[in-house]
Amino acid sequence: MGISRWIVLMAMCAVACNSGNSKEQLLSHITQDASCPFITTTTDGRTVISWVETAKGADTGTLYYAVSTDKGSSFSAPVKVATANGILPHAENMPKMVFKPDGEVIAIYGVEQDDARNKYAGRVFYTRSLNGGKTWQAATPLVTDTGSYDQRYFDVALLPGGEAAAIWLDNRKSVDAEGSSLYFAVTDGHNGFGKEKALAETVCQCCRTDLYTDDKGGIHIAFRDIINDSIRDMVHMVSVDGGNTFSNMNRISADNWVVRGCPHTGPAMVKNNEGMHFAWFTMGGGEGVYYCQSADNGQTYSRKQKVSSAPMAKHPQITALPDDKVLIVWDEPVKLPNNTFNSRVGFQWRDGAGKVLNTGLLTSDSAYATFPVIRSVDKGTALMAYTQRVGELQEVRCMLIRE
Repeated sequence: MGISRWIVLMAMCAVACNSGNSKEQLLSHITQDASCPFITTTTDGRTVISWVETAKGADTGTLYYAVSTDKGSSFSAPVKVATANGILPHAENMPKMVFKPDGEVIAIYGVEQDDARNKYAGRVFYTRSLNGGKTWQAATPLVTDTGSYDQRYFDVALLPGGEAAAIWLDNRKSVDAEGSSLYFAVTDGHNGFGKEKALAETVCQCCRTDLYTDDKGGIHIAFRDIINDSIRDMVHMVSVDGGNTFSNMNRISADNWVVRGCPHTGPAMVKNNEGMHFAWFTMGGGEGVYYCQSADNGQTYSRKQKVSSAPMAKHPQITALPDDKVLIVWDEPVKLPNNTFNSRVGFQWRDGAGKVLNTGLLTSDSAYATFPVIRSVDKGTALMAYTQRVGELQEVRCMLIRE
């Protein structure tokens, strides 16, 4: 191990130990460029972290994942999904995995689409394993309609009945206005995704979407909408009938952020016994990461509260623990004495009703850590994965966060 990497590891360990959390674990191969971590669970309770690895200097990569049987304390060696190739690494468009109770595993990811109509266009593919990840089928396009040449910013979740649902942004829409349409599809046994339908139009075309299923079977969707042709605020909709119908979208906060550009930072949400909890980035009525809640399943929302005092804190993620406490993480820039910038990860604990309990840092100012993702793994404990720059490469790492 080189001197510079040793110094970074010691600094990271000091931050973790001082906050009562576990030291970090390196998941990716040190000779590869790694990014885009995502955390999920299997139906039998194992924890899975997936990520993308690319060869140094390459533009696209392959999906890998590691499995923990001890709630994030340790992980298996990386497992390669050989049929998930050509992935364009984008931390807001990260590949994701879902484990169905019938043994099927789905890995979904984005690739670049060479299309003259939109130089930023992408396509979404997925590959399936019918034997728990031992072998994988050839990749399949999520959308087969030739009218769709751009699919991006997808999410996937397991539904109460055991099927998987996906949402994504799509170029197909019936109105001549800026933005994408939000589409929704569900698997049918081992036949892949189908029955797609559009749920909204003029959606901000460059921010992560969020699909979440609560413990009552409600299917929640959050995304950044384009309102009145210029305002890009977060909205929420919910289905209480298994995805057959969805409520009208409601703004979680009237930020009135007018921006003619791409924020590239989407919303996050979770539900506990007190209701829904949301975190997002805005520059409307203030700048940074904000929080609000809804006690009535999305009919009304509390006034937003700022989460981090740091300018340009962004990319929030949120989870709820078994005791209903809520944990939010995000990344934020930090200026160094030599006038350069690093990026660090911050955290905030809130009680079940949303009251702030503790706010702090999870990574050192001497490191460059970005795009954290989190998931509850045990009573009083959550698991965080993130990307950290080391020299000329990036690595995917994780740590346990304790209350």
